[in-house]
Parts: sequence; structure tokens; C-alpha cells
Amino acid sequence: MPVVASAKDTVMVVTYQIGLTAQGSPKLSQHSFPNVKSTSSDQDVYDVAAALYGLQDYPLISVRRDNRVDLTQ
Repeated sequence: MPVVASAKDTVMVVTYQIGLTAQGSPKLSQHSFPNVKSTSSDQDVYDVAAALYGLQDYPLISVRRDNRVDLTQ
């Protein structure tokens, strides 16, 4: 029997720089935003992250989209 994948939810994970280490390397932190609509476009997810972190003192390093699916038979 084939496996059926059904979209469950999407999480936006943002990495941003909060400072520098003693050696001068970037010190990074991450924040997850759950309950993102699974039908949202990748561009929309990125634009929301960029807008949110444009209001912060911390520079945005990366945006990741984690799509979660339920697998059933």
C-alpha cells in the first residue's frame, strides 16, 4: 500500500547574530516561529522574517522553513 503524505504544519526558524565571541567569531542565536500556514509561499515566509528582524538590533543570518508532514498508509 502506498504511503500518503499530508501536510501538518510549517515552522519558520530564524538565525540571527547577537554579538561576537572573544575570538571575534559571530555569536548566533535561533528562534522558531510555529504555526506558519503550510500554503504560504517561500518568498512570503522569508519576507516576514526579514521584516521582523529589520525591526531588531540583531542582523538576520538565515531563514529556514521546516515543513512537517504526517505519513500514513
